[in-house]
Formats: sequence, structure tokens, C-alpha cells
Amino acid sequence: MALKVLLVDDDFINRKLLQTLLKKNPSVTEVIEAENGSDALDKLKKETNVNLILLDIMMPIVDGIEFLKIFRSDMSNAHIPVIVLSTDDTRKTEVFDNGANDFLRKPIKEEQLFAKMTQWS
Repeated sequence: MALKVLLVDDDFINRKLLQTLLKKNPSVTEVIEAENGSDALDKLKKETNVNLILLDIMMPIVDGIEFLKIFRSDMSNAHIPVIVLSTDDTRKTEVFDNGANDFLRKPIKEEQLFAKMTQWS
């Protein structure tokens, strides 16, 4: 299956590391990067057929929780899985309550990420 992934993280280095990991996955055909939730929402208006969103929680402007609230309020997005990536385990319940499909603890390990991606795609 061809995957178009939206990667949302305000940290440039994190985005580059994830981009490198994602390039190793043969299923991933395209990676779109966004610096925060607001940027991600704008990109989703322009980009069709995003199959998966990898979402950081701690971001300026619109954080991951706020992004989830806005994103999930539009029923046309219901089919798109969101995997939250965070160092903060204490927010797991909050992200699931707001519509995240899964949670991965940073630092991200390639095999864990790919397993989750397979599970949700």
C-alpha cells in the first residue's frame, strides 16, 4: 500500500530524523512536513489522500491536542489514523480522548514506528 504521511513536529531535527526513517519504509511514497498544528491544517486543505498523520503534542501556535480537536471535528477526516509521538506519557489519555489512534514514545524506534504504521494502514 502506498502511504502519504503528514509529519507534524515543530522541531526541525525531529522532522529530519523521522523523514530519514520514513524513507526506509517501502510503503511510504510521500512525506509532507508541517511545523505546527496550524501549518498541518493548512497543508491538509491542499493535500488530498493523506493516509497517516504522525503528530507531536508540544508545539507553538496550535499544539497536538488542539490540532486533534479541530481535525476530528470534521467527519471527513474520520478515516485518517493519527499516531501521536511524544516524550510525555502523562498525556496519553488526553490524546486518545481527543481522537488519536495510537501513541509512540520518543525517541522513536524504527521497528515500533513501522509496526504501528502497518497496523493502521
